[in-house]
Amino acid sequence: MPSTRGKSFWEGLIEQYGAEVLSRQISEMTPEQAEALLWDWATWARPEQLWPPGAWRVWMCLAGRGWGKTRTGAEACRHAIDQGYRRLALVAPTAADARDVMVEGESGILAIFPYKQRPTFNPSNRRISFSNGAIATLYSADQPERLRGPQHDFAWCDEPASWRRPEAWDMLMLGLRLGEDPRAVVTGTPKPLKLIRDLAKAKTTHLTTGTTFDNQSNLAPAFFADIIRKYEGTRLGRQELNAEILGDTPGALWNWEMIEASRCEQPPELVRIVVAIDPATTFGEDSDETGIIAAGLGVDGRAYVLEDGTERAAPLEWCRSSIRLYHKLRADRIIGETNNGGDLIEVLLRQVDPLISYQGVTASRNKITRAEPIAALYEQGRVKHVGAFPEMEEQMCNYVPSPGVKSPDRMDALVWALTALMIDQGPVSDTWTLPDEEIVSISPY
Repeated sequence: MPSTRGKSFWEGLIEQYGAEVLSRQISEMTPEQAEALLWDWATWARPEQLWPPGAWRVWMCLAGRGWGKTRTGAEACRHAIDQGYRRLALVAPTAADARDVMVEGESGILAIFPYKQRPTFNPSNRRISFSNGAIATLYSADQPERLRGPQHDFAWCDEPASWRRPEAWDMLMLGLRLGEDPRAVVTGTPKPLKLIRDLAKAKTTHLTTGTTFDNQSNLAPAFFADIIRKYEGTRLGRQELNAEILGDTPGALWNWEMIEASRCEQPPELVRIVVAIDPATTFGEDSDETGIIAAGLGVDGRAYVLEDGTERAAPLEWCRSSIRLYHKLRADRIIGETNNGGDLIEVLLRQVDPLISYQGVTASRNKITRAEPIAALYEQGRVKHVGAFPEMEEQMCNYVPSPGVKSPDRMDALVWALTALMIDQGPVSDTWTLPDEEIVSISPY
């Protein structure tokens, strides 16, 4: 149901005095007064978007798409600077996210300051300099070691549920020790990850929740006409629009507890590494992504998921990406599912690098049967994720096997990689048999 959250200060005045009265008063303002009103966040924000009272350590805003999370985080930084905070950390899933969303986005830090007070952004040293001497440094959660040394008195963390290296949070917190009252603001859409659940329940966290409907007056009508109609009431809509922290999907082969138990920071010595490809059958804006997953077999007999290189790209482009990952990890083999692409996959790969070791696999039975033994490996603790893979893990935990239901790309590539490492560990032959007697044919390369 649409939310009935609080109105902004401005909306409240219009409701109380009427638009005509307020319009006349605004027309009588000096240019300076009108400009001050334009940039006054307390006037335009909804109450739940304003810096909350109390002695919280973390202000966590878990809200749906379009709620105004980015603007709230940027304005929290501006408020912190006005309150005397001087060393800020801005942490996003990737370096590009920090720059494109938190800093240069239409609701980012550069956009919310009055023109004469606008800070200076130096991309080369990942730093924003403010007129009062405050400095904000950008960090990628993909590189938690960069947070090991620096100290801060304030932090803004965006979309932590999408951080591939959740330990970045611990590194940040250990450095959030300057000043008398260091604080952090967290903005994002919730997922049932341990980090999110722990933060939401912590006594030092002020939790703000909201839905897409809270900000309906500021969102395009077409968005509600098309997107909301499509997703409202669905499981994805409950998460992305209503910001619910959902439990496990009934009937799914994987669950979040299983995924969280699989995490590790570093793999042991690896004796074999493969890059598996689940190719998309078409290329276009609405096409599926091509799943590209790298995994290795450790000396301890466990499999370790290393990287997710999945992308939506033309065939030659995802071939190049797969081969780059193959060389980066010094992998032993590229594995390609040939059900849809046939020999064309190998032909394209060898156009880019004719010397790669390639193995084509063709499944004669459905993907449900292939995925079940891999899920069993997770239950046995024989598969580890080196860091987090948010998109792939969400596919895994939401996939309910049933006839006619298409399995997702990242998960399919994962299944092929782990099958090669953990089920087919014998010498390469023309055919090999899974425990369920599924027959898979392999190219001689």
